[in-house]
Order: sequence, then C-alpha cells, then structure tokens
Amino acid sequence: MAQYKLCISDPKTGRTKQLEVKDNDAKQFAGMKLNQQLKGEACGLPGYEFLITGGSDKAGFPMRSGIMGKRKVILAYGGTGIRTKEFGIKQRKTVCGSTINADIVQINLKILKEGTQKLFEDKKEEVKAEGAAAPAKAA
Repeated sequence: MAQYKLCISDPKTGRTKQLEVKDNDAKQFAGMKLNQQLKGEACGLPGYEFLITGGSDKAGFPMRSGIMGKRKVILAYGGTGIRTKEFGIKQRKTVCGSTINADIVQINLKILKEGTQKLFEDKKEEVKAEGAAAPAKAA
C-alpha cells in the first residue's frame, strides 16, 4: 500500500501546500523520475500541471538526479544533499535514486500550469475587536 506526501509549491507566490495520496492515486507516481511533468488529475487537481523537483525516502535521504537504484553512497563536491565547509573538499553522502519507488515518502512538486480549482486560500486579515485587552507583557 503506497502512500506519499506531496509538497506542492507555487513559484509565483512562494507558498507551499501538502497533500497526501494513498492507494490507487499513489500507484500512478510509482516509476516516475525527477524533472518529469505530470497532470494534476493524478492527485485530484484537474487542470494543473506539475514538475517533480525532488523528494526524500523514509529515512530522510534526498532524491538526486542521475542516480539509479534505491539508495547509493556518492562522493561529490556539492549539489543535492551536500553542504561542504571548505571549497574543493569531496564529501561522502548517501542519497536516493531519481526514480519514485515504495521507499519514497515525500515528493516535491512545482506548479507549471494553474487549474480552475484554487489550491491556496487567500489570507484573511484578522480584525481586532475594539476594547479587547492586549496580552500582558512578561517582566
């Protein structure tokens, strides 16, 4: 039984929304790769188009393009999953492959085309009631 968390980000507004897909909806994601486009119908958002930008597995290791298989130890200067303290020093890191499989828990998506249904709600400004006491400051 596959289950994925979808982190859908909107590059125009900088906002992100999380959705969960299970069972039949989740099976559609199996076998897809990084930088692959998909239709919004796969996650219940008709009219949308998404780009798979990344993800992570159940242990928290990030997906990295160019890696085949489930998980691999790489030696690299930089890129996904690597933060070097000094320039030019290679680091040994464990990363996931670029294909979505049963071990992947989170999938990061970027909106390419908006649909008719609103994904993000508009922010509502909170109106303070007149005469409402402000919270007491701690001394």
